[in-house]
Amino acid sequence: MKDYFDLFWTFCRIGGLTFGGGYAMLPMLQKEVVETKKWVTEEEVMDYYAVGQCTPGIIAVNTATFIGYKHHGILGAIVATSGVVFPSLVIIMVLAAFLQSFAEIALVQHAFNGIRVAVCVLVLTAVIKLWKGAVVDKVCLLIAILTILIGILTNISPVFIVVAAALIGLFVKGRKVEHR
Repeated sequence: MKDYFDLFWTFCRIGGLTFGGGYAMLPMLQKEVVETKKWVTEEEVMDYYAVGQCTPGIIAVNTATFIGYKHHGILGAIVATSGVVFPSLVIIMVLAAFLQSFAEIALVQHAFNGIRVAVCVLVLTAVIKLWKGAVVDKVCLLIAILTILIGILTNISPVFIVVAAALIGLFVKGRKVEHR
C-alpha cells in the first residue's frame, strides 16, 4: 500500500507543480521518476513521451499511465494517472469558480506572462537534456533536424512526424543489421 501511495503522491506533486502542460512536466518528471525514484530510465521516459504524444489524450496523463504500469501493473497505472490528474481537477474547479472575476486584472495577466516564460525555459532545459541521450548518431541528428523544420514550417500532426521518424529509424537501423 505504501508503494501505491508513493506513486500517487509523486505524480500528484508532478501534476500539481508543473504549469504549461505535458512538456512543462518533463523536467520534474525526469528528476522525480528517473533520478530520485529510479522507476524508469531516461530512454524509457523519452519512449513514453513519444508514444504519449502519438496516442489520444494528454501527454502527462499518458506518460504517468505508462510509468505507473511499468512500476506496478494495471493498478499502478490507475494510481499514477489518478495522481497526475487529481491536482488539475481541484485547481480547475477552483479557478473556474473565480477566474472570470480575476482574468482582467493586470496583475494576474502579468503573473501568467511570467509563468509562460518560465515554462518555455523549463521545456528548453528538458529538451537539451533529452537531446544528449536521443541524438546518438547522424541518422538521429537528421531525424531531429527534419522534425524541427517540419514542426516549425508546417502544420503536420506530431503523430505523423513521430510515425515517420519511427519508420526511418526502423528502415535505417534494420538495413544496418541486415548488412552485418
